[in-house]
Amino acid sequence: MTPFMHQVQDLLNGQDCAAPHTVPSEEVTVAEAADTQVIIRSLAEQLVSEANAILSGSRECDGVISLVDQTGPGALAFTLGYADRSARIETVVSGHTATAQLVVGGVSQSRRLAGEDEVAALVLDLIAGN
Repeated sequence: MTPFMHQVQDLLNGQDCAAPHTVPSEEVTVAEAADTQVIIRSLAEQLVSEANAILSGSRECDGVISLVDQTGPGALAFTLGYADRSARIETVVSGHTATAQLVVGGVSQSRRLAGEDEVAALVLDLIAGN
């Protein structure tokens, strides 16, 4: 098992998890924002696969985590869902700049994940229901 799979198992066994660290959203170049979105999306896919390997074999869970991509004019986004909870990571393009933000439970935070490492914390937070 991977270290993240152990974290998911520990969470199911009652261990607490920390909320993901966020920072205020800020405008950056479209290239920088798109690069970050792709990196975070790729990592999310890997972590969701690992988490679902544990969740699918557990009686203590509410199904598995979904990952749904959304694209449209001026935006790149994906949503992670678990039970009745969701978190959307989106990058919205406006002219030559773009802004990333985190939307949890349908409420925009005007914040973004502090870094790629926070994707794991976000997935664990969804499972925990915090």
